[in-house]
Amino acid sequence: MPRPVHRARSHGHPLPLTVLLLALLLASLPLRADAERVEVRGVQFATQLEEAGQSYRLIGHGLFRYMIWTAYAGAYYQAPEVPEPAPLSDIPRRLELEYFHAIEADDFATATRDSLRERLGETAYRELLPALNAFNRAYRSVEPGDRYALTWDGEALLLALNGERLYRGDDPTLASALFGIWLGESPLRDDFRDALLGRR
Repeated sequence: MPRPVHRARSHGHPLPLTVLLLALLLASLPLRADAERVEVRGVQFATQLEEAGQSYRLIGHGLFRYMIWTAYAGAYYQAPEVPEPAPLSDIPRRLELEYFHAIEADDFATATRDSLRERLGETAYRELLPALNAFNRAYRSVEPGDRYALTWDGEALLLALNGERLYRGDDPTLASALFGIWLGESPLRDDFRDALLGRR
């Protein structure tokens, strides 16, 4: 509940002009560092990122829940010159997922294959399979607190774990297919997609 506002006075007179000017100066200073991050159930995401000379701006963030479990927290970023969400385009974009539970590398690979086959159909899936297999070999197991980052920087598809690059490829079709798992028309969860795209 807000506290009542009392007019400060000195010896019965309004505060000197210098004090008022100082208050205006302080109000114009940059926001504190904590305003440059958002928090999702104890997980922090930066609102601005830069990697290899490419800047990214936070679009949205949320929690992914599976049945009774909260699986991971996520944040979606795009190049700052594109204000509207465009996760399946060729613009630079990035998805970060931080996990609350341990997951084996083979489980990541299996889930990725199954998700793409279901969403793409057999023909498109088969066309992507060589590139997908190379991508899936890069997965590593995670422990609680580990974070994957999936990035399309405009030229390359990158996968990193806790800042360590595990994969680099150049297939924009695979990039859009992977982002589509969470951000496409038929995502794993509609509410998570909408949160990442800033729709709620």
